[in-house]
Amino acid sequence: MPPVGPLADFGASWLGWDVLHGRETPQPDMLGLDDITMTPRKYGFHATLKPPFRLAEWQNVPALEAAASDLAVNLAPAICDGLELTTLGGFLALTPQGDMHAVRRVAGVCVRELDPFRAPASEAELARRRKVGLSPLQEALLVQWGYPYVMEEFRFHMTPTARLPQDDIAVWSTAVRRHLPDLPNLFVLDQIALCGEREDGRFEVIHRYKLTG
Repeated sequence: MPPVGPLADFGASWLGWDVLHGRETPQPDMLGLDDITMTPRKYGFHATLKPPFRLAEWQNVPALEAAASDLAVNLAPAICDGLELTTLGGFLALTPQGDMHAVRRVAGVCVRELDPFRAPASEAELARRRKVGLSPLQEALLVQWGYPYVMEEFRFHMTPTARLPQDDIAVWSTAVRRHLPDLPNLFVLDQIALCGEREDGRFEVIHRYKLTG
């Protein structure tokens, strides 16, 4: 999640959900905005490092929090070129530019070190992931980690929209750019956030952790 500041404020306002404080926020008055943000609104403005998972029956939240804290203490921040608005598989997305090795390192550690807390994916979940057609590598990642787009397949992205029809991408790209604050020329990933799904289906921050390794 972006640190407290203009980019986080943009995300909360644009999506209509402040994931940090767990509350709804007024959206800009734009025809169709509610519809195209309905899916990402559930999660709040973020970039997934470890995909959402159900807590294993033999684990608990305090132990997960402790593990996330230990992970952050020993994990060095990642730095790469600035963020820019791009198109990713029909979604608009803020993505970092330049060498992604350090960012993938942070995400990979999160996936690997926190995996003992993940309940195994059900057969229904696996079947749903396979419907899109996976490469052999993505299939192997799905079996091992419960999600096909991690490790070598990981791409850091923050999405302000759901998947858009091709004809609508240019219009919404212009709209997003009008509302975005100035994006950083240097992207620094120096914190992670543990988030949980509420009873109403929305996500809310449990805790933030600084990367100090």
